Amino acid sequence: MKGVILAGGMGTRLYPLTKITNKHLLPVYDMPMIYYPINTLVKAGIKDIMVVTGGNNAGDFLRLLGNGKEFGLKRLHYAYQEGEGGIAQALSLAEEFAEGRNITVILGDNIFEETVKKAADDFSKVRTGAKIFLKEVSEPQRFGVPEIKGRKIIRIEEKPEKPKSKYAVVGLYMYDNGVFDIIKGLKPSGRNELEITDVNNHYIQKGLMEYEVLPGWWTDAGTIESLYKANTLISELRGKK
Repeated sequence: MKGVILAGGMGTRLYPLTKITNKHLLPVYDMPMIYYPINTLVKAGIKDIMVVTGGNNAGDFLRLLGNGKEFGLKRLHYAYQEGEGGIAQALSLAEEFAEGRNITVILGDNIFEETVKKAADDFSKVRTGAKIFLKEVSEPQRFGVPEIKGRKIIRIEEKPEKPKSKYAVVGLYMYDNGVFDIIKGLKPSGRNELEITDVNNHYIQKGLMEYEVLPGWWTDAGTIESLYKANTLISELRGKK
Protein backbone atom coordinates (compact mmCIF):
# COMPACT_ATOMS: atom_id res chain seq x y z
CA MET A 1 0.00 0.00 0.00
CA LYS A 2 1.17 3.51 -0.79
CA GLY A 3 0.90 6.65 1.33
CA VAL A 4 -0.08 10.20 0.40
CA ILE A 5 0.47 13.23 2.63
CA LEU A 6 -1.60 16.31 1.76
CA ALA A 7 0.37 19.38 2.79
CA GLY A 8 -0.94 22.23 0.68
CA GLY A 9 -3.26 25.12 1.53
CA MET A 10 -2.58 28.66 2.62
CA GLY A 11 -2.69 28.13 6.38
CA THR A 12 -4.85 31.22 6.88
CA ARG A 13 -6.00 30.12 10.33
CA LEU A 14 -2.37 30.25 11.49
CA TYR A 15 -1.63 33.70 10.08
CA PRO A 16 0.79 35.52 10.63
CA LEU A 17 2.85 32.39 11.43
CA THR A 18 2.26 31.28 7.85
CA LYS A 19 2.98 34.64 6.24
CA ILE A 20 6.41 33.44 5.05
CA THR A 21 6.14 29.65 5.20
CA ASN A 22 3.84 26.69 4.65
CA LYS A 23 2.10 25.69 7.90
CA HIS A 24 3.35 22.12 7.62
CA LEU A 25 6.91 23.41 8.04
CA LEU A 26 6.14 25.07 11.37
CA PRO A 27 7.65 23.41 14.45
CA VAL A 28 5.62 21.13 16.68
CA TYR A 29 7.73 20.73 19.80
CA ASP A 30 11.06 19.36 18.51
CA MET A 31 10.26 18.59 14.84
CA PRO A 32 8.72 20.26 11.80
CA MET A 33 5.03 19.45 11.54
CA ILE A 34 5.47 17.46 8.32
CA TYR A 35 7.69 14.94 10.14
CA TYR A 36 4.73 13.62 12.14
CA PRO A 37 2.56 12.35 9.25
CA ILE A 38 5.64 10.87 7.56
CA ASN A 39 6.48 9.00 10.76
CA THR A 40 2.85 7.85 11.11
CA LEU A 41 3.00 6.24 7.67
CA VAL A 42 6.46 4.75 8.16
CA LYS A 43 5.45 3.22 11.52
CA ALA A 44 2.42 1.74 9.76
CA GLY A 45 4.80 -0.04 7.38
CA ILE A 46 4.14 2.32 4.45
CA LYS A 47 7.39 3.42 2.85
CA ASP A 48 6.33 4.46 -0.63
CA ILE A 49 5.13 7.99 0.06
CA MET A 50 4.13 11.11 -1.89
CA VAL A 51 3.88 14.61 -0.44
CA VAL A 52 1.37 16.87 -2.20
CA THR A 53 1.98 20.54 -1.52
CA GLY A 54 1.65 23.94 -3.19
CA GLY A 55 2.15 27.66 -2.83
CA ASN A 56 5.37 29.67 -2.79
CA ASN A 57 7.14 27.45 -0.26
CA ALA A 58 6.82 24.10 -2.03
CA GLY A 59 10.56 23.98 -2.69
CA ASP A 60 11.23 24.16 1.04
CA PHE A 61 9.82 20.64 1.44
CA LEU A 62 12.45 19.28 -0.92
CA ARG A 63 15.21 21.16 0.91
CA LEU A 64 13.97 19.86 4.27
CA LEU A 65 13.02 16.28 3.40
CA GLY A 66 15.18 15.45 0.41
CA ASN A 67 14.62 11.85 -0.70
CA GLY A 68 13.37 10.80 2.72
CA LYS A 69 16.58 9.04 3.77
CA GLU A 70 16.18 10.35 7.33
CA PHE A 71 12.94 8.35 7.59
CA GLY A 72 14.36 5.16 6.13
CA LEU A 73 12.85 5.78 2.69
CA LYS A 74 14.60 5.03 -0.59
CA ARG A 75 12.71 7.82 -2.28
CA LEU A 76 10.13 10.45 -1.36
CA HIS A 77 7.82 11.58 -4.16
CA TYR A 78 6.37 15.07 -4.61
CA ALA A 79 3.41 16.62 -6.43
CA TYR A 80 2.42 20.29 -6.76
CA GLN A 81 -1.16 21.51 -6.32
CA GLU A 82 -1.94 24.76 -8.12
CA GLY A 83 -4.33 26.99 -6.19
CA GLU A 84 -6.72 25.70 -3.53
CA GLY A 85 -8.90 23.08 -5.14
CA GLY A 86 -9.66 21.16 -1.95
CA ILE A 87 -8.42 17.98 -0.30
CA ALA A 88 -9.98 15.66 -2.89
CA GLN A 89 -8.45 17.62 -5.75
CA ALA A 90 -5.05 17.41 -4.07
CA LEU A 91 -5.48 13.66 -3.70
CA SER A 92 -6.28 13.32 -7.41
CA LEU A 93 -2.69 14.35 -8.18
CA ALA A 94 -1.51 11.02 -6.74
CA GLU A 95 -3.37 8.82 -9.24
CA GLU A 96 -0.34 7.79 -11.30
CA PHE A 97 1.74 7.40 -8.15
CA ALA A 98 -0.81 4.95 -6.72
CA GLU A 99 -0.31 2.56 -9.65
CA GLY A 100 -3.64 0.85 -9.02
CA ARG A 101 -2.91 0.04 -5.37
CA ASN A 102 -4.77 0.87 -2.18
CA ILE A 103 -3.63 4.10 -0.54
CA THR A 104 -3.50 5.63 2.91
CA VAL A 105 -4.07 9.39 2.91
CA ILE A 106 -3.10 11.62 5.80
CA LEU A 107 -3.52 15.36 6.24
CA GLY A 108 -0.18 17.00 6.93
CA ASP A 109 -1.36 18.79 10.07
CA ASN A 110 -2.74 15.69 11.81
CA ILE A 111 -0.76 14.12 14.67
CA PHE A 112 -1.46 10.74 16.26
CA GLU A 113 -0.25 9.17 19.48
CA GLU A 114 -0.69 5.54 18.49
CA THR A 115 0.34 3.58 15.42
CA VAL A 116 -2.21 2.53 12.81
CA LYS A 117 -0.11 -0.38 11.56
CA LYS A 118 -2.71 -3.09 12.15
CA ALA A 119 -5.36 -1.09 10.30
CA ALA A 120 -2.94 -0.48 7.43
CA ASP A 121 -1.94 -4.15 7.26
CA ASP A 122 -5.59 -5.21 7.21
CA PHE A 123 -6.61 -2.67 4.59
CA SER A 124 -3.72 -3.55 2.28
CA LYS A 125 -5.58 -6.85 1.67
CA VAL A 126 -8.92 -5.18 0.87
CA ARG A 127 -9.88 -5.15 -2.81
CA THR A 128 -12.85 -2.75 -2.66
CA GLY A 129 -13.88 -0.11 -0.17
CA ALA A 130 -12.64 2.56 2.21
CA LYS A 131 -11.94 3.08 5.89
CA ILE A 132 -12.07 6.24 8.00
CA PHE A 133 -11.05 6.88 11.58
CA LEU A 134 -13.09 8.58 14.29
CA LYS A 135 -12.28 10.26 17.58
CA GLU A 136 -14.63 11.63 20.23
CA VAL A 137 -14.09 15.39 20.57
CA SER A 138 -15.49 18.24 22.63
CA GLU A 139 -16.30 20.43 19.59
CA PRO A 140 -17.41 18.13 16.77
CA GLN A 141 -18.89 21.06 14.85
CA ARG A 142 -15.34 22.00 13.82
CA PHE A 143 -14.98 18.80 11.82
CA GLY A 144 -16.70 16.33 9.56
CA VAL A 145 -19.17 14.51 11.83
CA PRO A 146 -20.52 11.00 11.23
CA GLU A 147 -24.10 9.97 11.83
CA ILE A 148 -23.81 6.44 13.20
CA LYS A 149 -26.48 3.77 13.33
CA GLY A 150 -25.36 0.54 14.92
CA ARG A 151 -22.02 -0.33 13.36
CA LYS A 152 -22.65 1.68 10.22
CA ILE A 153 -22.13 5.29 9.29
CA ILE A 154 -25.21 6.69 7.57
CA ARG A 155 -23.67 9.97 6.42
CA ILE A 156 -20.94 12.48 7.21
CA GLU A 157 -21.81 16.16 7.62
CA GLU A 158 -19.10 18.77 7.23
CA LYS A 159 -18.94 21.19 10.20
CA PRO A 160 -22.62 20.87 11.15
CA GLU A 161 -24.28 23.38 13.48
CA LYS A 162 -26.06 20.50 15.23
CA PRO A 163 -23.72 17.47 15.18
CA LYS A 164 -25.41 14.06 15.10
CA SER A 165 -22.62 12.47 17.14
CA LYS A 166 -19.68 13.43 19.36
CA TYR A 167 -17.18 12.03 16.89
CA ALA A 168 -14.93 13.78 14.40
CA VAL A 169 -13.64 12.19 11.21
CA VAL A 170 -9.90 12.59 11.59
CA GLY A 171 -7.52 13.36 8.73
CA LEU A 172 -6.56 9.77 7.98
CA TYR A 173 -8.29 7.82 5.21
CA MET A 174 -7.75 4.49 3.45
CA TYR A 175 -9.11 3.98 -0.06
CA ASP A 176 -9.14 1.45 -2.84
CA ASN A 177 -7.94 2.67 -6.22
CA GLY A 178 -11.50 3.51 -7.25
CA VAL A 179 -11.21 6.73 -5.25
CA PHE A 180 -9.72 8.51 -8.26
CA ASP A 181 -12.76 7.77 -10.43
CA ILE A 182 -14.98 9.03 -7.62
CA ILE A 183 -13.04 12.30 -7.47
CA LYS A 184 -13.41 12.77 -11.23
CA GLY A 185 -17.20 12.67 -10.77
CA LEU A 186 -17.36 15.24 -7.95
CA LYS A 187 -18.81 18.70 -8.31
CA PRO A 188 -17.22 21.67 -6.50
CA SER A 189 -18.77 22.61 -3.18
CA GLY A 190 -19.94 26.08 -2.16
CA ARG A 191 -16.30 26.82 -1.40
CA ASN A 192 -15.48 25.91 -5.02
CA GLU A 193 -13.45 22.93 -3.80
CA LEU A 194 -13.63 19.17 -4.23
CA GLU A 195 -14.43 17.91 -0.75
CA ILE A 196 -13.10 14.74 0.83
CA THR A 197 -16.40 14.45 2.72
CA ASP A 198 -18.16 13.96 -0.62
CA VAL A 199 -15.70 11.17 -1.44
CA ASN A 200 -16.42 9.48 1.88
CA ASN A 201 -20.17 9.84 1.48
CA HIS A 202 -19.94 8.16 -1.92
CA TYR A 203 -18.37 5.09 -0.31
CA ILE A 204 -21.00 5.19 2.45
CA GLN A 205 -23.86 5.28 -0.09
CA LYS A 206 -22.37 2.25 -1.84
CA GLY A 207 -22.09 0.36 1.45
CA LEU A 208 -18.29 0.22 1.12
CA MET A 209 -17.21 2.29 4.12
CA GLU A 210 -15.79 0.94 7.37
CA TYR A 211 -14.68 2.90 10.38
CA GLU A 212 -12.49 2.51 13.41
CA VAL A 213 -12.29 4.57 16.61
CA LEU A 214 -8.71 5.64 17.18
CA PRO A 215 -6.84 4.60 20.31
CA GLY A 216 -4.75 7.21 22.08
CA TRP A 217 -4.98 10.92 21.44
CA TRP A 218 -5.25 12.76 18.15
CA THR A 219 -5.10 16.42 17.21
CA ASP A 220 -4.78 18.57 14.17
CA ALA A 221 -2.45 21.57 14.28
CA GLY A 222 -4.21 23.88 11.85
CA THR A 223 -5.25 26.64 14.26
CA ILE A 224 -3.36 28.59 16.91
CA GLU A 225 -5.19 26.70 19.65
CA SER A 226 -4.67 23.24 18.14
CA LEU A 227 -1.02 24.01 17.33
CA TYR A 228 -0.49 24.86 20.99
CA LYS A 229 -2.32 21.67 21.99
CA ALA A 230 -0.15 19.60 19.66
CA ASN A 231 3.02 21.05 21.18
CA THR A 232 1.74 20.27 24.67
CA LEU A 233 0.77 16.69 23.82
CA ILE A 234 4.09 15.93 22.16
CA SER A 235 5.98 17.51 25.07
CA GLU A 236 4.08 15.28 27.52
CA LEU A 237 4.65 12.23 25.33
CA ARG A 238 8.39 12.88 25.14
CA GLY A 239 8.45 13.32 28.93
CA LYS A 240 7.03 9.82 29.43
CA LYS A 241 9.85 8.19 27.47
